[in-house]
Amino acid sequence: MDQVPSTPATPRPQKPPPRKGARSLRALDEIYGYLFVAPQLTGFLLFVIGPLVAVVIYSFQERNLLTGAVTNVGLQNYNDAFFTNPTFWKVLGNTFVFTAGLVPVNIALALALLLNHRFPGVTLFRTLFFAPVVTSAVAWAIVWRFMLQGEQGTVNQVLALVGVDGPNWLRSPGWAMTAVIGTRVLKNVGLNMIIYLAALQAIPREYGEAAAIDGAGRWQIFRRITLPLLAPTTLVVAVITVVGSLKVFDHILLMTGGGPANATMVLVYYIYQQAFEFFEIGYAATLSVILFVITLVLTAIQWLVNARRS
Repeated sequence: MDQVPSTPATPRPQKPPPRKGARSLRALDEIYGYLFVAPQLTGFLLFVIGPLVAVVIYSFQERNLLTGAVTNVGLQNYNDAFFTNPTFWKVLGNTFVFTAGLVPVNIALALALLLNHRFPGVTLFRTLFFAPVVTSAVAWAIVWRFMLQGEQGTVNQVLALVGVDGPNWLRSPGWAMTAVIGTRVLKNVGLNMIIYLAALQAIPREYGEAAAIDGAGRWQIFRRITLPLLAPTTLVVAVITVVGSLKVFDHILLMTGGGPANATMVLVYYIYQQAFEFFEIGYAATLSVILFVITLVLTAIQWLVNARRS
């Protein structure tokens, strides 16, 4: 058979090489970009990465602020924390109890749903719940410390009017943690309420109206429309609340000082005590690394849970 001659492939037009002036402008733009981010990057390396690396190094050393002595001890500080010092486990348990008691109540979705409706006095209620957020944390803790005293405390005096004999809230091991959690919730719940209110008001009303026309009830609208649309907000609120609960210091210091009998001693306050009262910098650095890992793990778990739901 005769072979049909093949048609030669048409060569693709090649782009002309960039001009020398264009290359110079592109390189200049890159240099300007690096110069703009250089201050932020330098600050991040000096004040975030640098201290993190230093804390990890200190955790393998025994440092004493009074004598200035530095000794490499390897994993001894970690061994003391996990296997030798029983106080560490009590402090760690208190930290998880504080977080578990604070986070669910402080999410504030139900409060935001209630205050998202129009009714007489809604602005006043929103203001009352948000006012503690802008109040000084030191003033808030000191006032509540006086209000939660024994018989002279305002709370117990009010309870006495209805025939209830209130405990000494901050001096009773069984009630101290409850009192600290309750006052901390009242301090910060308004912030999460405002975040949720903004997210709720950003949801178009047409979604709920269309679902209602199709026969969906209020619970179905909330479960199938409102709650999924609030998932990113819930993630932000949960992460902020969990991280905030793990680093609470001023509230514990001013209200209970970690007492009574270490009943409210959380990990951040324990780190402060080891570093600046007992001057054990190496052991305090070890506890700081442990706290960092706990915070990182809990945050990662929340991201993964949210990713699976979406």
